[in-house]
Amino acid sequence: MTTSEEVVQYLQDHPQFFEENPDLMESLHFPHPYEGRAISINERQVAMLREKNRLLQSRLQELVDVGEKNDVIGEKMHRLTVALLSFDSLPEMLHGLQYHLCEDFSIPHVALRLWQIDELGTQADLPSPEFNQTSSNIHILAQGMPHPYCGPEIDDEIRQWFEMDAEYLQSFALIPLKKQSGFGLLVMASPEVERFFPDMGTLYLERLGDMVSSSITRLIQQAPGATTCESTS
Repeated sequence: MTTSEEVVQYLQDHPQFFEENPDLMESLHFPHPYEGRAISINERQVAMLREKNRLLQSRLQELVDVGEKNDVIGEKMHRLTVALLSFDSLPEMLHGLQYHLCEDFSIPHVALRLWQIDELGTQADLPSPEFNQTSSNIHILAQGMPHPYCGPEIDDEIRQWFEMDAEYLQSFALIPLKKQSGFGLLVMASPEVERFFPDMGTLYLERLGDMVSSSITRLIQQAPGATTCESTS
């Protein structure tokens, strides 16, 4: 008895078979992929091509949507970069950062902590709560982060930074702030579980961390009474 594999192999070895047997082409019928009725092999091929075309169009639209989304994010990042470059004081910058994250990125829940500031410079009047005391565990965490973290799990100490809002926040993005070493941690939070999820890309978050780190370093070093850090041998 001829098996289906042998039939397939025969047709592959004899591509001219249907050309030599045109009547067979017309008599063969296959189930419609969606409607359940019998159709000819030509109709089946047309249906398959239409489905393939639909999938390709869907994929193309996905790529277009991703491109448009990246364009929007890029424009927002540009506005934030310009703003960070325009701030003349650290308090102004911290307020402006909160404003842009809320207005442009729809992230109203933001907490930031800084430490080891005398390594960057010094200010007589340090703003609060960004300079509230943080534990060595947080310092070690920020220093050891090669990339931003996204997900639902955070240290209880960090959760407390959000005070009364903490109980309904479901996802978080932790962005280390570094110069030569870590000197701060920027945390964004959302009540939506899928806003910051573990497998999401962190490229823009890394860029945000770089921009904020550079802006804070610049403003602290140029503040009245600040001392510029110089390496020693």
